[in-house]
Amino acid sequence: MGLLSSRVSITRYKVEGELQAPVVESVANILKENAIVDIDEGDTEKRVGWTSFDNPFRPVFENSSFVVGPYLIFSLRIDKKTIPPKIIKKQYETEMANRLAESGRNYLARDEKKLIKEEVTRILAIRIPATPHVYDLIWNYEASLVWFFSTLASANTELEELFFHSFNLPLIRLFPYTMADLLPGLSDKERDVLATLSPTDFME
Repeated sequence: MGLLSSRVSITRYKVEGELQAPVVESVANILKENAIVDIDEGDTEKRVGWTSFDNPFRPVFENSSFVVGPYLIFSLRIDKKTIPPKIIKKQYETEMANRLAESGRNYLARDEKKLIKEEVTRILAIRIPATPHVYDLIWNYEASLVWFFSTLASANTELEELFFHSFNLPLIRLFPYTMADLLPGLSDKERDVLATLSPTDFME
């Protein structure tokens, strides 16, 4: 699901800290440095990086293309190569049969089998293209708020890690507890009470 989908799932974040001025130029440089790199021609299984909202398969961050007023709009892209186990098994058993026929032996040592499986998996990883997963985000840098268009735990974890790695700014996921904890003027006593609260189940 993305920003322009008819149905969306959103996770909200508070950004701790401020961007270095000039903001747009700093963000553009950081996005370019941490842009997604294709892994179709290699044996890397997963790659995570930033990409363009309007063209996620050819990331470009020039000419403030990701800026709309106080909002920065771009996307997180996660590329994964997933090899079906049955394909690995087929290729592995075929290669083992070939090795046995070439050597004239009746069996292969455990280390040989392990190396064959690793080599088969590596070759398949090169041949199989990666599956891209794109998640849009909107960053209001003036209000220090981010709207991330996914509630998947894995996607949110990747976002939080890459965002901190890229911008050196932590993200605080906003839900009732964190929103209450961020309220200005909260006393130590009130924070202690807040820490003891537990969620209420409204379902019977």
